[in-house]
Amino acid sequence: MLVAGVCALLGITGAGVAMASSDSAQPSRGPASAPKLRLFHDVSGLQEPGGQPTGVLESVAGGSIERAASRTFTYAGADYVKVHFSRLVLDDADKVVVSDAGGSEHYEYTRKDLEGSDNWTMSVSGDRAVVRVVKAGDDVFGIRSKLASMGVTVDRIARGQTAAERAKTEADRRAQLAAAPHEESICGRTNETENAACYKSSDPVAYANAKPVARLLINGVELCTAWRVGAQNRMLTNHHCFTTTREAKSTEVWFNYECAQCSGGATLRPTKVMGDQVLATDDILDYTLFSVKNFAQIQQFGYLEIDDRAPVRGEELYIPQHPRGAPTVITTEDSTERSGNCAVSNPTYDGYATGTDMSYYCDTDGGSSGSPVISRRTNKVIALHHFGGCPNSGVRIDRIAEQLRSLM
Repeated sequence: MLVAGVCALLGITGAGVAMASSDSAQPSRGPASAPKLRLFHDVSGLQEPGGQPTGVLESVAGGSIERAASRTFTYAGADYVKVHFSRLVLDDADKVVVSDAGGSEHYEYTRKDLEGSDNWTMSVSGDRAVVRVVKAGDDVFGIRSKLASMGVTVDRIARGQTAAERAKTEADRRAQLAAAPHEESICGRTNETENAACYKSSDPVAYANAKPVARLLINGVELCTAWRVGAQNRMLTNHHCFTTTREAKSTEVWFNYECAQCSGGATLRPTKVMGDQVLATDDILDYTLFSVKNFAQIQQFGYLEIDDRAPVRGEELYIPQHPRGAPTVITTEDSTERSGNCAVSNPTYDGYATGTDMSYYCDTDGGSSGSPVISRRTNKVIALHHFGGCPNSGVRIDRIAEQLRSLM
């Protein structure tokens, strides 16, 4: 199904509407940290990037909603709205329903659901969130509800940036690029990424291999990219995106967020699930392996396989990614290469340690962190993208595989 949304070429962040759901999987916060497979090392000489900023946290004054009442929270121009509650005075069977303006995307929660998610809801796409409290008891005239001051209170909203805010962020980014290399970089004169839909007929294998690649929304305000690795409930992103189970449970994972047409326009309906457990993480190899809740919902999008070998200089590549949180784009071309194709520049490149990475001049951008770098030869992943600077670089997947075999 198609939905209205801002969907443009060259990695411009778009607004889509997610799949309607009554699922209550949410970003619960647990105290457990991820098991480390090695001790942290001193990387003070390198500047580690973080998740790409994308949103704004807003305080809400007077956000009380009584049982059997509703309220709409509007932030004109925002591309998503995510709701937090400070008060939940409800019966066990009462429901809180959060939906977008048209009601096509909606999520239902009991008090227990919300308390288990640190009182955060899943985001709804667009610039409005409608919050409705549905009472389940026999309090026909609402007398008990009023006497007990029953209801909820919204105290915070995480929302997407407006067009003006995105334009300012982009201007600031360009100013930073003029002064020093950025974490992710456009290496040619123009951005050579294209919407995934452009490859549906011309390169169906690359298009299919973009399906397991997901947009991450971390803590409601930051972006990275991740991808399904293998047939089990396993996903890979960068260590610099998040490292703990608590953070994973506060991360939304969006699949199928892509433009319906090569030229842009409407987006497909993404399917959203929450992160769950961090299974392993490493600072030097800059990876985090994690699972998601409601795994069955995203199995239809397939998975990628790893190519457990050393890369070869000149080997052709492509990178499906979500730069700046945009609907999926794919980088296949590189005007700096004689062939015009994206390719391995240096198969043994220094990352956080000597020889951990491979380099390339394929275009990436902020938010592309965690993307799979895929070999044209095998259509399997040979690196985990994490750095820019032209050349850009990814951690060699054979280095990561050495640590993760027992978990795959």
